[in-house]
Amino acid sequence: MRFPSLPTLLRTITLTNITTSFTHLRPSTFNQISRPSIRNTTLLRSMPTIPFLSSLFSTTSKDMTDYPLKKSEDEWQAVLSPEQFRVIREKGTEAPYTGEFDKHMPSDGVYTCAACQAPLYRATHKFKSGCGWPAYFDSIPGAVTRHTDRTFGMARTEITCSQCGGHLGHVFKGEGYPTPTDERHCVNSVSLKFAKDEKA
Repeated sequence: MRFPSLPTLLRTITLTNITTSFTHLRPSTFNQISRPSIRNTTLLRSMPTIPFLSSLFSTTSKDMTDYPLKKSEDEWQAVLSPEQFRVIREKGTEAPYTGEFDKHMPSDGVYTCAACQAPLYRATHKFKSGCGWPAYFDSIPGAVTRHTDRTFGMARTEITCSQCGGHLGHVFKGEGYPTPTDERHCVNSVSLKFAKDEKA
């Protein structure tokens, strides 16, 4: 098991302190907070997990080798960058507002898996959520697999590439975004590539 780096630990502790402060406000104070501040409360549910702690509270999801595309971890390390391997194979999370595709809003094209190039999302699925990670209201049918993630004792829905099992992020429902599905696929940019001319 890999322990998180010091920057990851500090980022997680900082995000926890920021988001926890919003839960202790009086209702009258909370009503005065602007929309960008409310966005920070969503950050807690999407923030990075600490591997050695999450292993204490997690349940086993589908084996990452139980997918159509099978490679050993050594083979994945040979084709992925260290950051891609940490996020895609070790279920890490990139820092918010730092990803290449966070503010990327093309009118057409397809987002594919960075590990296996399988088509995952159409450009028309993407919307501005302000959460700090690329957000999609739906995926290409059959492209994304959902698993229950119980890290930190709370149930979230993890999403992975259906072709290779690579970790994409999590999906959240019922947040009130004006989208057709009322879902937000919160995806790490490092898990994605973009093909402008590809159709799916």
